Parts: sequence; C-alpha cells; structure tokens
Amino acid sequence: MSLLDQRVADTLSSHGVLAQTVPGFQPRQGQTDMAMAVSRTVQEGGQLVVEAGTGTGKTYAYLVPVLLSGQRALVSTATKALQDQLFSRDIPRLVEVLGLPIRVALLKGRGNYLCLHRMEQARHSPDSAQPGAQKALAKIETWAQSTRSGDMAELTGLDERSSLWPLVTSTRDNCLGSTCPRYRACHVNLARKEAMAADVVVINHHLFFADMAVRESGVAELLPTVRVTVFDEAHQLNEIGVNFLGQQLSTVQLHELVRDALGTGLQLARGLVDWQALSAALEKAARDWRLAAGMHRGSVRLRWTGQHPEGVAPDEWSDALQAVSSALVDLQNGLDMVSELAPDFQRLGERTRELVQRATLFAQTPNPEGVRWAEVSAQLRLIESPLDIAQAFSALTRSVPVTPGSAPETLPDPDSLEALMAGDPRHAAGHVATAGNAPSGAAPGVGQRAWVFTSATLGDEPSLRWFTEPCGLSSAEVMQVNSPFDYAQQAALYVPPHLPRPGDPGHATQVARLVLEALAILGGRTLVLTTTLNAMRSIGEHLQAQGDSSLEVLVQGQSPKRRLMERFRQGGGQGDAQGRAGCVLVASASFWEGFDVPGDALQLVVIDKLPFPPPGDPLFEARSQRITLQGKSAFADHALPEAAVSLKQGAGRLIRNETDRGILVVCDNRLSTMSYGRRLVRGLPPMRRLEDHAAFLEALRQLTTDATSCGL
Repeated sequence: MSLLDQRVADTLSSHGVLAQTVPGFQPRQGQTDMAMAVSRTVQEGGQLVVEAGTGTGKTYAYLVPVLLSGQRALVSTATKALQDQLFSRDIPRLVEVLGLPIRVALLKGRGNYLCLHRMEQARHSPDSAQPGAQKALAKIETWAQSTRSGDMAELTGLDERSSLWPLVTSTRDNCLGSTCPRYRACHVNLARKEAMAADVVVINHHLFFADMAVRESGVAELLPTVRVTVFDEAHQLNEIGVNFLGQQLSTVQLHELVRDALGTGLQLARGLVDWQALSAALEKAARDWRLAAGMHRGSVRLRWTGQHPEGVAPDEWSDALQAVSSALVDLQNGLDMVSELAPDFQRLGERTRELVQRATLFAQTPNPEGVRWAEVSAQLRLIESPLDIAQAFSALTRSVPVTPGSAPETLPDPDSLEALMAGDPRHAAGHVATAGNAPSGAAPGVGQRAWVFTSATLGDEPSLRWFTEPCGLSSAEVMQVNSPFDYAQQAALYVPPHLPRPGDPGHATQVARLVLEALAILGGRTLVLTTTLNAMRSIGEHLQAQGDSSLEVLVQGQSPKRRLMERFRQGGGQGDAQGRAGCVLVASASFWEGFDVPGDALQLVVIDKLPFPPPGDPLFEARSQRITLQGKSAFADHALPEAAVSLKQGAGRLIRNETDRGILVVCDNRLSTMSYGRRLVRGLPPMRRLEDHAAFLEALRQLTTDATSCGL
C-alpha cells in the first residue's frame, strides 16, 4: 500500500480526522472502496468510472485522495448548485480539516460574470427603457463598485431570466477580447487567472465543452497543466457534450445580434449607417423564418434527413432561410463600413459572418455522419451534431505519458485535442503540484493523466455500457458501489394494477385520483414526476381543482424552480402560516434529478409512467438506427437502458439519508406485466414490494403514524 493509499484509508476510517472533526461523518465501506480506487487512478493514471449509490459519500470519496495527492486537479459538475457547494462548502471544509495549503478557484461560463464594458453601454440599449430597468441598472452599477469576483450570483434580486442579464454580461459571440477598453479589469479574465494559479479548479460540464468546442482560452489553456480531472454528475456528460460539439443557428442568436448592432450603432455611429432599417430587416426575417417552421404546441423537435425539416412547406422554408442570409449580409456590409471606428463593430462583423456561414450550412443537406433537427417553440433553433461524444472524448481522455520537458518531434497546436491529451511541453512544466504534500508514488507531473467519472446513475448493468460507450471510455476501469441505505426497511415500491395503460386518454386523471387518495392519508409530502408536460399540466390542474383547500399544490412552470423547491422543503407535512396541511409538487424534466429533500418533507414519489425516450425524437431515432445497423436491438440496447437510468434518477428522490422512509409508486403496469419490467426493477434500489392497493394504503398510514410519533 502506497503512502497516499494509507493516508486516504486513515482519513476515512472510524479513528480518522473526519470522524473526529466533521459532524455526522460516518465511515462507510463503499466510500473507502471508491476512495482507494480513485487513489490508485490518481497515482497510476488512466480512466475510472464509478457508479456510487445514494448515500455513499462519493464527494469525499474522490476529494480526499485528490487533495491528499498534491496533484493539480480539475473538478467538473453538471449543475451550478453542486459547483457552488463544492467550492463554498465541501472543499474548504476538507482543506481545513486536513491542514492542506491548497488554493481553490471557481470558474464559470462567461455569461455568469458582469461585463463592465457592456454594463456601461446598457443604459443606451432600447431594452433599458422597460419599466424598472433604470432602477435595476443603478443597483448593478452600485454592486459593480464593490464586487471582487463579478459573479452575478452575488447580486440578489436579479434573476438570470431577466432581460437585463444579457445586457450586462458577455457571450463568446459579443466579447471583444483583448480589444475591450475594460480588458484589464475584466472579471472573466481575472477568474481565469485565479484558476491558472490554483491547485484545484471547480468548473461545470457546460464550460468544459464550450471551451473544448470553440478552443478559446480557459479550460483549453488550463487542461494541459492538470494531471487529475474529475467529472461528478457524469451521467449528463454525453448530452451536454453533443449540444456543444455541433453547429447551431437560432432566432435567439439573430435577435441578440439585432439588439447589439442597433444599440452599438446608434451609440457609436449614429447617422453613418441606417441601423434602424438593417435591424428591422433582420428582425423581420427571423420572425418570418420562425413562422415558416409552423405552429406547434409546446416545444417539438422536427426530423431533418433531407433538404428541409419534416412538416414544413419546402418553398416557404427555403425562402425564409434565404431572407435571413440576405439580411445578415446586408448588416455585415453596414458593419464593414464602420469597422475602424471601434472594436465593437469589428466583433459584430465577425459574429455576423459566422451566422452567415451557419445559414449556408443549414441550407445544404445534413452531414450523414451526424444528426440534424429543428427545435420549434416560441423560438426556432437548428442543430447539427454528432450522435455522441465518443470520438472527441476518447481522444481527449486517452492516457498518454506526461513528462515535463520531453517535447515531441512535432510540436502540437496548443489549442488542439492532441495538445490537450499529450501535454503540450509549453504547459507541462507549469504549475502541477504546489500543495507540498505529494506522497511517494504520486509522481507529480510525470505519468499518465487520471480521469475519474462518477454519478449515482451510470447504467442498468455492471458494465455501465450506457455511459462508457457514448463517451468513448471503452478501456476505463468500471466500478459499482452500492448505497449503504437499507431500502428493504426504508422504502417500498407499488405498481397499481388497476390503472389503465399509459396510452389510455384517462390515464393522467386516474393518476391524479390515486394521488388525491394518498394525500388524504399523508397530508402532503408528495412529489409527482411526469414524463411529459401535458401529463404534468393535466395532473396538476386536477389536483388544484379537486384537492383539499388546506393542501398546497405546486406545479412546475407556475413559479421559478428555486422557489418551488424551497417552498416544498418548507411545507413538507408540517403546515404553514396559512393553515395549509402540506405540499404536493407536480413536476417534469429537471426535477427528476438534482432535487434533494431529505427527511419527512418527502415520503411519497409518484411517477406517471415509464420514462422511455419519445419515439419521434430525431436524436433518439438516429442513435437507434445506428444501433440497428450494428446488429443490435434499438429497444434492448438503447431505449430500455435510457428508461432504466431515468427511472433510477426519479426513484432516487425518495430516500436521501439513513432515517428516511417512503413509498415509490410507478403508475405503469408494464413494470409488472412485461418481461422487460424485471430488468427495470433490477435497476432500482432493492425496495420491498406492495402487492395490492390495500397494502399501499396501509403503508401510507404507517408513514403517518411514524411521523406523528416523531412529533411532526
């Protein structure tokens, strides 16, 4: 056992420093097993994929060996919430307890930081004339004088959905870079400088792939000096990566260009170009292009295998896209006339040319190696992407020896994937380990890079192929760590045999009635997860119309997500100041994961039906066709694993600690009647089964009795 292994084992043991100093810390065998595997990977290099069940303590399982190793590390998460938790709570606590001189930096996408240049221009924007905008801008300007980080999360009272947010932040499209008059004071650059000087940098997957896709500075500059990279919430890597590694053109991009060109033109070059006419023409072209996609309820994805998306009028579509291209070219000509006046016009010109190129791309037939589709909602977005990230990611994570000073015969492009994976010698001798405590065997700066991927749900079989194959991790070591929770005692699974099949028109109503029956006993503490927005609205409306007035029914979309989560956690089953007995939350999409409600505030999770991917989704269909051509089953090898992982995520909302008790209801009798149902059940935690409705009602009453005996 190496020195690092010994230190990791001691730290996580019953007599270790964590058990002595961290309230509530309990040694767990699964956590130690995972930590030792991470320790080995950090020392030897390579790829480690770990599915760690809920309650394992996976965060400490990877942080302890990474921090003790003294190696420079990058930790990436899928959500800003976990990113902030790692930076503000978990890592500082461990650094203090372990007594390590480690510098930690938080790095977000540029859209999260105040742009001083754009803030100074914001008062001249037409959007700033909206009611309350000037007052909000004054608040931002006051905060700008005191903030050190420029992180917009510090600014209370301004939601990122606000129309002012894009006026005072930058994107890759509108950032002026080194030509910006406020470049030296730029919060994004300062954050990146701090990251370059830090021992541990916390980022998110979106930033990782955004920088990987555009090869701009930041992660692309940071990676070559990092020997250890950890991806937490790794199950989202493939979908996030696909979105960033493709090409996109949207009406949102066009409207933002109109706003910026009009505002900048009127401020810096009024009268030299007819900015009003050029902007109006592009805005009309974008609006007509959206109308050419047709009217749809909600958000839909249109297949696109030929010259046009399916379901659109070909001539109308082609004319509308050509009108967008023409309006962009006209705007580009206008910007070229004043490009020497200010760097703002030069960047606007570059943006416009990029959009012209994308419009030309989408006027041609799709790339047969990828998939193309159109997303239609209030806006229109065209996407052409690879089917997965396997090719790009396998090149990036391939373990190649990194030895400072050993240059290859041909120096690779420092912004290329080859430079990232091989270790550009111009970076390799840089800041690798400054904590001063690298144990023997860690070989700081020498050896293969270490990549760790972890999540609570990475597949429904021991090989975790659902995750490793699309991510190009065929040579990775795979490990599963079971949850320490006693699910047989803590949780029960009920599949109502009397409900109609999910395709029945009355299914949503019957689900709502079952929920009302449960609420009459439980008095709240219920989360209803749906697979479609239509089912969510139908069930939510039924509960609001038929439910007890003392019960608060929360429905996704009727309030901001953060407010819904806070209200549900507060409501629980304990009532509120208005005398309401408790809360039920009806939600879809993002609430299936990342929604953590430990304790008795949540004791019943109801899932309306098995979460199979929508059959008409173009990306799902393209992946299914590829699997079929490989001689595999699109259902067994793609649709079923996708459903199993999603079901596992939804079920994971129920039991969050050792004392939680609850019931999972899956209102889809295919889980009991179809042969594939057994595979889906095996993927769930080992809960006891409730065989009939009477047993379900009795289990609910028992939960109520237990809560009452605890004084709730």
